[in-house]
Amino acid sequence: MSANRENIAVYPGTFDPITNGHFDLIERGARMFDKVIIAVAASTGKQPSLDLDTRIALAKSVCASLTNVEVIGFATLLTTMMHEQKATIILRGLRAISDFEYELQLANMNRAQNPELESVFLTPAVENSYISSTIVREIAKLGGDISPLVHPEVAEALRKHYTT
Repeated sequence: MSANRENIAVYPGTFDPITNGHFDLIERGARMFDKVIIAVAASTGKQPSLDLDTRIALAKSVCASLTNVEVIGFATLLTTMMHEQKATIILRGLRAISDFEYELQLANMNRAQNPELESVFLTPAVENSYISSTIVREIAKLGGDISPLVHPEVAEALRKHYTT
């Protein structure tokens, strides 16, 4: 890598919704890289609960204090978007050993498509290791308290989403 080239990492995901676990990784990534791009995937095949614009807005709000973090939406191949963003680092989180096999497969496929891409894996802080968007959505759907798991704006957005 050239000394003049910015060290840009992309943290891709559906962020449906963005959680404290995601923010933990984003914050730590922001200390490690010149720029971190939170790439919110449209992921229509996964049928996200929150629409893309809402997920982008919530990610921007949650990450507003991090000056070297940008939030974008995308609906292309990750490798295509990475090329467009001039990024070579994929930031991913590993909560459990079960995540590793899938993430390794993705990392190898991404590198097969573009050999310049590198995947960097971070483990969450212990207090965030059990948090997943799926669990947060389920608790929110059933009217439970998700305030310890997400930013207050995310909690309010989910409350509104599931009560209207």
